[in-house]
Amino acid sequence: MSESTASDTAVLDGTALLRTGGLSVRYGGVSANSDVDITVGAGEIVGLIGPNGAGKTTFVDAVTGFTKSTGTVSLAGERLEKASPHRRRRAGMARTWQAGELFTDLTVSQNLAVAVQPVGLRAMLSDVVNGSRPPAETLDRALDLVGLRDAADQLPGELTLGQQKLVGVARALVGGTRLVLLDEPAAGLDTHESRDFGAELRRIAATGIGILLIDHDMSLVLDVCDRLYVLDFGKVIASGTPAAIQDDPAVISAYLGSPEVDPDVVAELDAADSSGAPSDPATGTQPSLTDAPEENR
Repeated sequence: MSESTASDTAVLDGTALLRTGGLSVRYGGVSANSDVDITVGAGEIVGLIGPNGAGKTTFVDAVTGFTKSTGTVSLAGERLEKASPHRRRRAGMARTWQAGELFTDLTVSQNLAVAVQPVGLRAMLSDVVNGSRPPAETLDRALDLVGLRDAADQLPGELTLGQQKLVGVARALVGGTRLVLLDEPAAGLDTHESRDFGAELRRIAATGIGILLIDHDMSLVLDVCDRLYVLDFGKVIASGTPAAIQDDPAVISAYLGSPEVDPDVVAELDAADSSGAPSDPATGTQPSLTDAPEENR
């Protein structure tokens, strides 16, 4: 397993924002996650990657309290593994969903307001009578984080796909979020939109918010993440910097589906990925994680 060095400094000294210990999820006789230890520091973007079915979304479900798990989950030192999803949200932990559609008949600002609307009968009656609404500055702060303050009164259909994706992220950032777990937030974006989306993620992290990113867009993940964890069959098989992960034979095997990896190919992955120089005599191209079959990315 690859280990990162300097990039781990912020989380190895005990100041991790998110820390899981031995997190495991079982569905009957199937182990979806097995002893997963992950840390995310404040202001850090950490990627969680792996082939389809590796257990990435299950991990997010477990961390945020939507599925039963064993092991520990802490946010800024506060133990939360026994807390409900709502309690974890109030502690500053939020997530997005793969199918995170927006309400098309509500404005961008109203879409954000829904995320922090009080729940329960009393809250519903109060909303009917008083038209309760979160303070405007609360919504504006989340929109500022993703650069969409000017779009507050627009409908989602009036925005580009990339902007709609950012509204989904902003919805998770409303209300004092300290850690956000993003599950496939860039799905469907083209190269240009993905690049812009990544720039916004870096801007969010620069404010001190920790980000755990799951995405099949390997160019995005390798570009914006400070560190990566790789899951395969529910277990962490590698962790480290993006450069180290690209050179890890176990990771390449998991993505490309080959039981054996030519060490010469492994040694050249980084250089070829950045330069585009061909080296494979059979195909004229250099295999890399970004060349993995779509279903494995």
